[in-house]
Amino acid sequence: MVERLMAEGNDEHLAKVGHDAPGWIEVIAGSMFSGKSEELIRRLRRARIARLRVQVFKPEIDLRYSRDHIVSHSEMRHESSAVRTAGEILELVQPATEVVGIDEGQFFDNDLVEVANTLAARGVRVIIAGLDQDYTGRPFEPMPQLLAVAEYITKTHAICVRCGQPANYSQRIVEVEGRVVVGASETYEARCRRCFIPHADTPTRYPEEP
Repeated sequence: MVERLMAEGNDEHLAKVGHDAPGWIEVIAGSMFSGKSEELIRRLRRARIARLRVQVFKPEIDLRYSRDHIVSHSEMRHESSAVRTAGEILELVQPATEVVGIDEGQFFDNDLVEVANTLAARGVRVIIAGLDQDYTGRPFEPMPQLLAVAEYITKTHAICVRCGQPANYSQRIVEVEGRVVVGASETYEARCRRCFIPHADTPTRYPEEP
């Protein structure tokens, strides 16, 4: 068994990877614009530098920037496969895969928890990024359940567009029905607890805007 240097959140440590070693689950959770996908991509890139076999998945519903890549709001990207259900991930993971990355975990069904546990039991390192709250501030399943079973958790924060404090909420700024509305800065803003309103709010206007 070869020890490899791998990134865990903001810390570096030596971890044994392979099918003779126990796997684990890492969850990167936070609001929109908080750097979740960037952190996921960073860890995946380091895994590849360590010559680990990596597969990456994202929900088919999220085609904002690319169909075959996960893309952060800062335009970092990593190749991925789009799937409709969590069950498809389990079907597509190859026997030799050592690291599985999953973006936008909140858009998957609750079977994602069982899928992650199954892969970890096989000795796979599973890294999942996603929103932990919806636009009303309620827990966004299946992320809370994943947080409960994960060995490692990273909580990311954005910057509140209203006051500049650390932001933990995704404020919807358009009147659209439904819990799942895929969008970016035209649809959501990062807000802190004080500035967050649990329903659609008018977008923030900056001094330089007409």
